[in-house]
Amino acid sequence: MKFYQFGNEKNPVIFLFPGTCCHWKINFKKHIPLLQEKFNVIAVSYDGFDETEDTIFVDMITETEKIEAYIKEQFKGNIFAAYGCSLGGSFVSLLVGRKNIHIEHAIIGSSDMDQNGKFIAKIETFIVVKLFYTLIQEGKIPKILQHRIDKAPPEKKEYYNCFMSIFTNNGEGLSFIKKESIRNQFYSDLITPVGEGIDVEGTTIHVFYATKMGKEYEKRYLKHFAKPDISRHDYEHEQLFFQYPEKWYQEILRVCEMK
Repeated sequence: MKFYQFGNEKNPVIFLFPGTCCHWKINFKKHIPLLQEKFNVIAVSYDGFDETEDTIFVDMITETEKIEAYIKEQFKGNIFAAYGCSLGGSFVSLLVGRKNIHIEHAIIGSSDMDQNGKFIAKIETFIVVKLFYTLIQEGKIPKILQHRIDKAPPEKKEYYNCFMSIFTNNGEGLSFIKKESIRNQFYSDLITPVGEGIDVEGTTIHVFYATKMGKEYEKRYLKHFAKPDISRHDYEHEQLFFQYPEKWYQEILRVCEMK
């Protein structure tokens, strides 16, 4: 696991957690230049997803423990903010709920917060690995996904292409990512409980809720968090983040009360 720092170290600290099977630099390439003007930015690079290491992503708890240890060592266990993109929202939830470190502003992207039993999780993981491995390794979009993109209306096609580019690395692929890391990350996220009714004194949990995902996702947020500050956006999953980084940045400033 690696931690990459940007901006003035004297500024408030914000941690950035990438999404499923994402490389930190590709995930946050449009966002770090914006954030580093006002924040001390720390981008987390998970085990198995960094080209400078020969590591494997083991499971969510192992990664969380490493993140907690780093925050304790470098920031005495307290940070100003954290943003979890998609799967990264699970990490933010775990960090808050475990109470081993403290986050003042815990920001959940439009995370799906999927939870399943081991049997269903294994089936879903098998399907995802079949689709994602070639996509990530070679940067080639599977025909079944490309067909869906081609049939989409123009406004959705732009979103799909923007979203898929983070996995394909603009067609170059990420050949260093092993199938085992993809499998372990997806599977362990599905079977690792993030908790219910999470409520920590001194922590505000902000949720960027993409309403086009469906009402069931808002119900999940209300289940997992006791008093979430929900910001509703008429977008698809992480569309605000990937397609409109400037708007996303303004939302970060707003919820962190820095405008």
